[in-house]
Amino acid sequence: MAARSAPSCHLRLEWVYGYRGHQCRNNLYYTAAKEIVYFVAGVGVVYSPREHRQKFYRGHSDDIISLALHPERVLVATGQVGKEPYICIWDSYTVQTISVLKDVHTHGIACLAFDLDGQRLVSVGLDSKNAVCVWDWKRGKMLSMAPGHTDRIFDISWDLYQPNKLVSCGVKHIKFWSLCGNALTPKRGVFGKTGDLQTILCLACARDELTYSGALNGDIYVWKGINLIRTIQGAHAAGIFSMNACEEGFATGGRDGCIRLWDLTFKPITVIDLRETDQGYKGLSVRSVCWRGDHILVGTQDSEIFEIVVQERNKPFLIMQGHCEGELWALAVHPTKPLAVTGSDDRSVRIWSLVDHALIARCNMEEPIRCAAVNADGIHLALGMKDGSFTVLRVRDMTEVVHIKDRKEAIHELKYSPDGTYLAVGCNDSSVDIYGVAQRYKKVGECLGSLSFITHLDWSSDSRYLQTNDGNGKRLFYRMPGGKEVTSTEEIKGVHWASWTCVSGLEVNGIWPKYSDINDINSVDGNYIGQVLVTADDYGIIKLFRYPCLRKGAKFRKYIGHSAHVTNVRWSHDYQWVISIGGADHSVFQWKFIPERKLKDALHIAPQESLADSHSDESDSDLSDVPELDSEIEQETQLTYRRQVYKEDLPQLKEQCKEKQKSATSKRRERAPGNSIRLHFVHGYRGYDCRSNLFYTQIGEIVYHVAAVGVIYNRQQNTQRFYLGHDDDILCLTIHPLKDYVATGQVGRDPSIHIWDTETIKPLSILKGHHQCGISAVDFSADGKRLASVGIDDSHTIVLWDWKKGEKLSIARGSKDKIFVVKMNPYVPDKLITAGIKHMKFWRKAGGGLIGRKGYIGTLGKNDTMMCAVYGWTEEMAFSGTSTGDVCIWRDIFLVKTVKAHDGPVFSMHALEKGFVTGGKDGIIALWDDSFERCLKTYAIKRAALAPGSKGLLLEDNPSIRAISLGHGHILVGTKNGEILEVDKSGPITLLVQGHMEGEVWGLATHPYLPICATVSDDKTLRIWDLSPSHCMLAVRKLKKGGRCCCFSPDGKALAVGLNDGSFLMANADTLEDLVSFHHRKDMISDIRFSPGSGKYLAVASHDSFIDIYNVMSSKRVGICKGATSYITHIDWDIRGKLLQVNTGAKEQLFFEAPRGKKQTIPSVEVEKIAWASWTSVLGLCCEGIWPVIGEVTDVTTSCLTSDKMVLATGDDLGFVKLFRYPTKGKFGKFKRYVAHSTHVTNVRWTYDDSMLVTLGGTDMSLMVWTNEMEGYREKRPCDSEESDIDSEEDGGYDSDVTRENEISYTIRALSTNIRPMFGIKPHLQQKEPSTDERPPVSRAPPQPEKLQTNNVGKKKRPIEDLVLELVFGYRGRDCRNNVHYLNDGDDIIYHTASIGILHNVATGSQSFYQEHNDDILCLTVNQHPKFINIVATGQVGDSADMSAAAPSIHIWDAMNKQTLSILRCYHSKGVCSVSFSATGKLLLSVGLDPEHTITIWRWQEGAKIASRAGHNQRIFVAEFRPDSDTQFVSVGVKHVKFWTLAGRALLSKKGLLSTLEDARMQTMLAIAFGANNLTFTGTISGDVCVWKDHILCRIVARAHNGPVFAMYTTLRDGLIVTGGKERPARSLLGQGMLK
Repeated sequence: MAARSAPSCHLRLEWVYGYRGHQCRNNLYYTAAKEIVYFVAGVGVVYSPREHRQKFYRGHSDDIISLALHPERVLVATGQVGKEPYICIWDSYTVQTISVLKDVHTHGIACLAFDLDGQRLVSVGLDSKNAVCVWDWKRGKMLSMAPGHTDRIFDISWDLYQPNKLVSCGVKHIKFWSLCGNALTPKRGVFGKTGDLQTILCLACARDELTYSGALNGDIYVWKGINLIRTIQGAHAAGIFSMNACEEGFATGGRDGCIRLWDLTFKPITVIDLRETDQGYKGLSVRSVCWRGDHILVGTQDSEIFEIVVQERNKPFLIMQGHCEGELWALAVHPTKPLAVTGSDDRSVRIWSLVDHALIARCNMEEPIRCAAVNADGIHLALGMKDGSFTVLRVRDMTEVVHIKDRKEAIHELKYSPDGTYLAVGCNDSSVDIYGVAQRYKKVGECLGSLSFITHLDWSSDSRYLQTNDGNGKRLFYRMPGGKEVTSTEEIKGVHWASWTCVSGLEVNGIWPKYSDINDINSVDGNYIGQVLVTADDYGIIKLFRYPCLRKGAKFRKYIGHSAHVTNVRWSHDYQWVISIGGADHSVFQWKFIPERKLKDALHIAPQESLADSHSDESDSDLSDVPELDSEIEQETQLTYRRQVYKEDLPQLKEQCKEKQKSATSKRRERAPGNSIRLHFVHGYRGYDCRSNLFYTQIGEIVYHVAAVGVIYNRQQNTQRFYLGHDDDILCLTIHPLKDYVATGQVGRDPSIHIWDTETIKPLSILKGHHQCGISAVDFSADGKRLASVGIDDSHTIVLWDWKKGEKLSIARGSKDKIFVVKMNPYVPDKLITAGIKHMKFWRKAGGGLIGRKGYIGTLGKNDTMMCAVYGWTEEMAFSGTSTGDVCIWRDIFLVKTVKAHDGPVFSMHALEKGFVTGGKDGIIALWDDSFERCLKTYAIKRAALAPGSKGLLLEDNPSIRAISLGHGHILVGTKNGEILEVDKSGPITLLVQGHMEGEVWGLATHPYLPICATVSDDKTLRIWDLSPSHCMLAVRKLKKGGRCCCFSPDGKALAVGLNDGSFLMANADTLEDLVSFHHRKDMISDIRFSPGSGKYLAVASHDSFIDIYNVMSSKRVGICKGATSYITHIDWDIRGKLLQVNTGAKEQLFFEAPRGKKQTIPSVEVEKIAWASWTSVLGLCCEGIWPVIGEVTDVTTSCLTSDKMVLATGDDLGFVKLFRYPTKGKFGKFKRYVAHSTHVTNVRWTYDDSMLVTLGGTDMSLMVWTNEMEGYREKRPCDSEESDIDSEEDGGYDSDVTRENEISYTIRALSTNIRPMFGIKPHLQQKEPSTDERPPVSRAPPQPEKLQTNNVGKKKRPIEDLVLELVFGYRGRDCRNNVHYLNDGDDIIYHTASIGILHNVATGSQSFYQEHNDDILCLTVNQHPKFINIVATGQVGDSADMSAAAPSIHIWDAMNKQTLSILRCYHSKGVCSVSFSATGKLLLSVGLDPEHTITIWRWQEGAKIASRAGHNQRIFVAEFRPDSDTQFVSVGVKHVKFWTLAGRALLSKKGLLSTLEDARMQTMLAIAFGANNLTFTGTISGDVCVWKDHILCRIVARAHNGPVFAMYTTLRDGLIVTGGKERPARSLLGQGMLK
């Protein structure tokens, strides 16, 4: 079948006829090379008039509607429409993308402008708020964004003479913007009496704060500042669409068809009326003008481009023409000459020369034209009209031959017969009429078989048959010329068709996708000679198929450029070109056809760089020649990492369940237990679905991951250290080039990547916010500064990060199939490759986007699945391992050769200085030379090769290899079976780590008197593990079925194992050989238990709800316990061996008497009194408290009680291991919880002496060993546990002030004047600021309605503007704290009240003011760093967080001259209640009053938000940086103290821990101070001062004040801490006294 592969020929865009003049303006410029840049449809065009040549930029995926030229005139920015529109910045020489800006605007990008030095770009969206956005375009980063206006904005420009100022104009408004920090603040232009309030269409900025703007009525309005100072009336007769400033002055163009040139002071120089020139016509309207030297470029509404030389202004030169408004449907090609004919709804018919790329004839008709055809001899041209008539013209001179109207509906298709005698005319009323050409077009027949409008016609070569397609997709045949329908298929079979333009029929089945019946293909044309077919569809795509293509869903090549639907496509008469026409973009594209070619010539046609790819990946017809996916890869692609409940959802779920819990916690709950556990050792390595996740660190330790734990393993000491920052499965791991930092990516709704240090195991940075579901691959750049990551969302997003800053640099959609690996180019940090299922792509960074090019395979290979990839010894060379065992060698993007390396997939490869090493499914490691020509050495992983004294056992020979790493003279290998091996270069193999293989692990038992445990898993193995320091697997045995439970006999000699098929066996605990086995049940055995003491009985519980009791000695079944309604989950014996306690899946707790199995009912009070031999039950009163608040969502799967009956350990579905005090009565007991397992914990067991806890993870297949740390025994180490969820209610103390402040709701002054009493004119309502020069203009309160403003200015009265503030009495102390500061060594005091910052000079008593805030200030802080002297930050109340001028904001200003240095608009809705500078003074911390009490960190000089996170669900009063740190800070508030760390962009918090001090309760904290050695002091509502070391409470200074402690201040020099409280005198606690 020919259609299995795409055709090997190719189309190259050669010319585009047209220019987009409709609905766009200012889109035509001269570049520095004197070329002309403009756009049409979805293509940016660079036209060279000298060479008459066009270059195309095709990085957009939809209509381009805006364009801006960089001041150096080489780079161009274009913006498009679409659901997720983006901006491309590209080079007009090379037409390559330089940067992509995306993910901010919606609907489309209406205008663009570069600033004076070209570093920043401003864009305006088409969304409902017309968002204005400022970009640092090189980095692809948004600097600031604000809602633009409620109505359309037509033009925006930077003020080229004042920094950080912009002007925008549009429907009935003009706005003057200033950019400060991240805040864009607008002021509306005041029209006043000078002019009418009207729509402004274009603008240009000049010196001295002057702005010129063109208005809808043809006047030019001149602005100074924000006021209209004069108008130039009648500059044009109608709207002024375009204004262009150049060195000599300004050029304007309007709807009246005139161009006017003005000098620099806007005095008229000259007028050029295009309507009066040779080429002019009535109704010509200018949309764009560009003036350079003596040339003027003009773009018109009707898609023409004129060039005018000023000397001969009445002879404009027409460089480009196209069709005007209206759809373009008609296309025909001349039968003998390289000509194309088009006709459009603009009623013109045009003839284009394909050789000269020019319009050679044009004729205007009476009606819109819908179709065209040229007779075989090239003399007559027939045009079908929209009104049902058709006209025939002579091609030679466009004179009319005949005009016939037989029908009322539009003529959609007409064609001459090949012999030239007949014309067939298809109409929308579903008829086809046949006319005789020689009889002056007399009607000779009609075909009436169709029931729907006629879409396509084709004649047979002998002119005896006609085939038609109609709107129903029916294909009919008629005998000519009479029009009788032919129904016999036999008759049609032999017919040869002269042309093929039908969309339905056997020969073109393949153009339709397999399972779709949509009629979205508008046109087809077959090229019989080249055996290719070209199609045009509604999505703007041209496709090439092989012809004929019989099977649905054939492969194709696709070409984009048209934006909307392509209405028609035709081959030229000699098949050199393809002509396609766009409906809505009314452009004509001419494509050069490049027939089958050899790869040698392919190099000059580099695959197109476009964000939408030009090779078909969408079609996959029955790919019988593609090899089956390897079973392992198949399994892996089917894995889904979606979770029912993500850990991120827990806080919300808890909130929802809070109500239930309030009612339940009336009685006082038990405290959490004193014991804690610490992770000690993990058996397991994640190899079954991860690759290349195993590395040596700098000092030769081994780093890898399993479950949610990053593990650093020291093979000399056989110890492990753990990174426990993740809360779900880690899926990928990579190491920094310096081998000291590691990056790990996890599963999650918003999954995070952690970069952490292998020495200190502290997180350095946490990246999140751009992936979903999880992270499948990560890689560091060679300089270690950047990190690339790939997600497992549907489009497998690729993100490039600056990881230290936590910033996203670039983002792109990867592929629709899974990507397994991402690798950054070691030589060029901007390049990377991704490889995955049928996918190898080469990317380069372009601003905020990445541009990908598919690997070009050519004839060498098939499109294979790539499992691994590395770069070679130059930036061009790359190598990838495929799923079939080949290694592909790539140069640039071309496949150069393939080498067979392994049987089965190549899973891992690693580049060395002088070669490569690969590992595959065949269990062989191969060393290669540096060009993959020779295999130097192979190592097979076999038991025979194990080094003597190697601990552990290799489960099978040649396990599938998933990771390879080299270093320290060894090869490190990770296998699919969860083993990590070290291969010595000389051959012996050492086993370092192992765990269970794929399949859930449930069965766990600890030995009655030895430190060993047994596990059994769905991987069909039974294993014995040593828990003592050797930490290895002692024995393993393969079972015929997987198992779910096991148990040691009380003497430790026998081991019983329950299997999944309903059988169980007893084995010798030392040798694991069978003693006896039984098979009595069909469902799996879920729990198995020996009775205590002599172990006389064995109870076996199964999923078919029975428990069988066997006598161990006689090996007979002696009893059956019946009565459970669901499967059995847990069983426990009592100490006498007479009673069984049973839990079932229906949450029943049942009791049975042994050995017969009679059911007993025991009152719950009695249950507690019974002495149980073991407790693994999760039901009953004794452990009611272990069920979490969100018990509906998650299950507690397992529990185990210590032998001293004090501590109950539980495991649940979310992967938490928790410790409770036993018995846990009352709901929602307090606990300590630990995260290490990723998904459900299936089993937990204490060892015989309670020294260790062993836990099993179900799907993470890991066995974790925790050491138990008794109460009182606390090493000085941070505690890993998180305290319980619910804070205790009794918090000691109550204070009216605090309560009142907590309840104050700040209303927004600007919006609620009537709510708060207001007298007099407050400073923020004065219309103009007091005219002191040093204050920059920054807007205050939202503008008043226009009426007010215009009256005010117009009257001759002096507005109230000289009211100057002299003195303010009052200080805001009722609900703020820490808001008075000394400046200049005590000469001045700074504080705030209302919306004013006040600087009070102590000596003179004079005050000076900062009045830029437009609402109440709530907090104030002073920068303590000597570099930023006297710099103050103040935060205010505000409205919703929509980034408009009414949003809450923080102002950073200089206290001495009151200059605003930066304004930070924030998403803290309601207001900002606390601010604090960091130690270096560069960072600012702010806390909001929103319900989450968000904490945000800013780099305030740039106005950049670094990190933000919900702080606490109750009010936070203060948050302060440690005085010596840029990353550590503390927040306090209602019943909470949190210790925070900034890691990259993430904020990590630890709650303060009280548990070490007896009777300590969490109180409401009101103030913070800091001491040396990580000490923190907090003042409480009850007057105590708490002293914290790290995040653990170490002592309390009781009753430092009699009332609440409202303020604390650390004086850095003498170590004193001053506290201020509610009672009058302030006291000073000697620093030493506090530190005792």
